[in-house]
Amino acid sequence: MVVADTTVWIEFFNDPESEEKQVIDLLIDEDDLALVGPVLAELLQGCRTAGEANAILDHVSALPFLEMNVSAWRRAGELSSSLRRKGTTLPLMDVIIAALALEHDAEVFTIDPHFRSIPGLKLHRPK
Repeated sequence: MVVADTTVWIEFFNDPESEEKQVIDLLIDEDDLALVGPVLAELLQGCRTAGEANAILDHVSALPFLEMNVSAWRRAGELSSSLRRKGTTLPLMDVIIAALALEHDAEVFTIDPHFRSIPGLKLHRPK
């Protein structure tokens, strides 16, 4: 299973010729793409109109949704704390996305370099 980060979804919606769109389309066709709450919230946060929000919801509504549970919240907090002790402070949303992926043994498809700092996180490398 793969979780696409917000940065990849932005490319998906903004550039129909992008590599990110091609990869997301392939992952959807293979039933290998999941959605997480932080990504949905970030996508909707960037909408300027109800039409944009509806277009996003139409694209993601059929995807499996990975839920946060107590274990994932704990992992997010411990992961953020561990990174900070090593001098790396990441946006909390990115840490939560990573914790969800780790909790569900999923890869993260992203163009955001923050995710490379997260130990044990598998990044999706398109074929």
